[in-house]
Amino acid sequence: MTDKLIIFDTTLRDGEQSPGASMTKDEKLRIARQLERLKVDVIEAGFAASSNGDFDAVKTIADHIKDSTVCSLSRANDRDIARSAEALKGANRARIHTFIATSPLHMEK
Repeated sequence: MTDKLIIFDTTLRDGEQSPGASMTKDEKLRIARQLERLKVDVIEAGFAASSNGDFDAVKTIADHIKDSTVCSLSRANDRDIARSAEALKGANRARIHTFIATSPLHMEK
């Protein structure tokens, strides 16, 4: 058995949650291209179901990145998963990263 380290980068999705750190679609694509150049295995491009802007960014990245797996974050519900799948259609390799809400605020929203 051979061990393999997989680099899963969340800069484009989680990085935007820092105050003042929002990025345009073009900025996200530029960063995604650099991550691909660095041979990052999985690029979490965004949360496609959260807004039309994030959907467009995930779709654009999925359409342009060829060597890394492009990922969209998704709540574990049919709507989010379908929205992620739609945004990732153009990807060579795609992944949907699902999560289940555990905090009272996340469960309410």
